[in-house]
This record gives sequence, C-alpha cells and structure tokens, in this order.
Amino acid sequence: MPTVLAIIPARQGSKSIPHKNIRSIAGKPMLAYSIEHALASKKIDRVIVSTDSELYAGIAKQFGAEVPFLRPDTISQDHSTDLEVFQHTLHWLKENENYIPDICVHLRPTHPVRNPADIDTMIDIILSDNTLDSVRSVVESPETPYKMWFQDEAGKLSPVIKTDIREAYNQPRQILPKTYLQNASIDIVRTSTLLEKDSMTGDRIQGYIMQEIFDIDYESQLSEVSARLNSVANDVPSGHTKKVKSFCFDIDGVIATLTPDNDYTKADCNPMMVAAVNALYDAGHEIILFTARGTKTGIDWSETTREQMKRWGVRYHDLRFGKPAAEYYIDDRMLSFDDLYKLVKK
Repeated sequence: MPTVLAIIPARQGSKSIPHKNIRSIAGKPMLAYSIEHALASKKIDRVIVSTDSELYAGIAKQFGAEVPFLRPDTISQDHSTDLEVFQHTLHWLKENENYIPDICVHLRPTHPVRNPADIDTMIDIILSDNTLDSVRSVVESPETPYKMWFQDEAGKLSPVIKTDIREAYNQPRQILPKTYLQNASIDIVRTSTLLEKDSMTGDRIQGYIMQEIFDIDYESQLSEVSARLNSVANDVPSGHTKKVKSFCFDIDGVIATLTPDNDYTKADCNPMMVAAVNALYDAGHEIILFTARGTKTGIDWSETTREQMKRWGVRYHDLRFGKPAAEYYIDDRMLSFDDLYKLVKK
C-alpha cells in the first residue's frame, strides 16, 4: 500500500497576526484543527508538523502530531517557500529514519475549517491516476480574471489574460470561461514531484472543487471563521445548559514574561498561555486578568498593560489592578499549566 504523510507547516513569525498559527479560535489553537483533520483521515499514515518554535512543537505534540525536528531558521522566513519546507522534511526523514512516503498531504494551519473526508477523496484521486502529479482544492473565482488588467509605469493597461475571445474584458461575465482560485485547504502531491520535479504541483494538476474559503490572513477574518467553528464546537444538546466558569490569570510570569526592575515596557507575551486564555474565552468562560503592577511604586501601568493585552491579542472580560505585591502566592484553587491545558482541550 502507498504510504501517505501529512505535513503541516507552522512557523512562528507571522506578521499580519502575531503567532497566528497558535492563535485561539473557537476554543483551540488554530494549529490544532489541521492536526485533528489529518488524524481523522483514514488514508494518512503519519502527521508531522514542521516548525521553528519549541512552543509550537509542544502544542503540536499535545494534539497528537509528530515533531521530530525543528525547522532551520533559514527556511522559516517571510519569503521561505512551501517547497523548501517539504523538501527539508523529506530529506530529514530519509536520512534519519530511511522513511520515504509515496504521497504528501499539505494542510495549512491557517485553514482551520475542512472535512477530513475531502482529504481521503483527494488521496484516492491521485492514487487512481498515475499520470497526476498533484491534486489541489479550488473554489470558483469570485471575480473573473478576464476583466483584470496590468498597468505599466506610463499608466497603459493590458489585459491579464490573453485570449481568442474578442475584447473579453467587455463581454458579459456569464459567457466567459469559468476560472478557479486555490483555496489553501488541501493539496496532495507525489513525493517524486517534490523531489524530482522540484515542484509543489508538477505539470498535471487535478482540481478538486470546494464551495468555500476559510484561509486566515488577517485579523478581520478571525471572527467569521470562529463563528463557523463555534456553531459546531459549542453546540449544546437539547435540555442541557453550558456551564460557564471564571478563570483569574496573573499577568507577569504567566501571560507576560518577567522583566528586570519591573520595567513592564520590556515584557513580552507567553504565546502558549495567551492561546490557552483565548481558548477559554472563546469557549464562553469568564476571563479576569489580575496584576500587582504599580502596587509598590505607585506608577500607573494601566495604559501600558491594556495596550500590551491588545497587541498580544489577549481576550478577557475584566482587568484588575491592585493585587498585593509578594514573592509568593498561595491559592487552594490554583491550576498548573498542564491541568489548564487539559481543560482547554475538552
């Protein structure tokens, strides 16, 4: 039987949404959804996350993926390509495990909505036709490229698509050929295409038509996708009510890193804890942030703190100042991070 490997690329350096790949959405880190989709597939043999982050690696393992290596920084930059990531994974597996899959499945963590049955159908398509290099999920283009233009430095326009259709850009949309847009949900590709043809798709690409795109690039897209996932994840059976709990989180040393001399402007976020806090928030629980910032010195850190919480994407209901400053705190209801994450995963 052909061997099938799922590779989920998840670098930490997103610019549009900081730590996008582990951003909490509908109660889970975004990365978790693609891992769960791969594990639910009946055709995939292994699931590997390629990341440059120990933090992301820990989250990936908690949700059931393998992370046998950390990706080098050289192929974890803004302009690094998927091909570099996949070739690195395949070379590492061959050299360290003598493992060479026949088929690779590309699942982007930024597309948290997909049906595992589509993965299996697309794998069946490529296995049933030896002439195919890859299968790629697409949707019908919302706008026709026949009415799109390039513009040169002098302002002169030229059509993006050269065609035998006379002045296609002036024709009714309904008579123009249908075009399709890749939706970044599922790509299936032969290992030989990746390594021998040096390509993520090869020459013969079969389209698999879907109806929707849920690829997340910007903050504004999070609410729509979160609502879609919440409509399923938070469905409560008839006759039951969802139990809401209150969670109180300290900021420094938990959500934020500790800083020398209590200069909180130098604090950075703990992305794993932010993901856990946001998961609880998205699941409908009450989130209270509590801090001793300024208790001893009398300095007002409220504006700095609120700005940091906004910039780091921390979702909460109440922010309270005035916690007593101390070296140690003892609480009979304190949770360890492992216990907290078990709650988040429920």
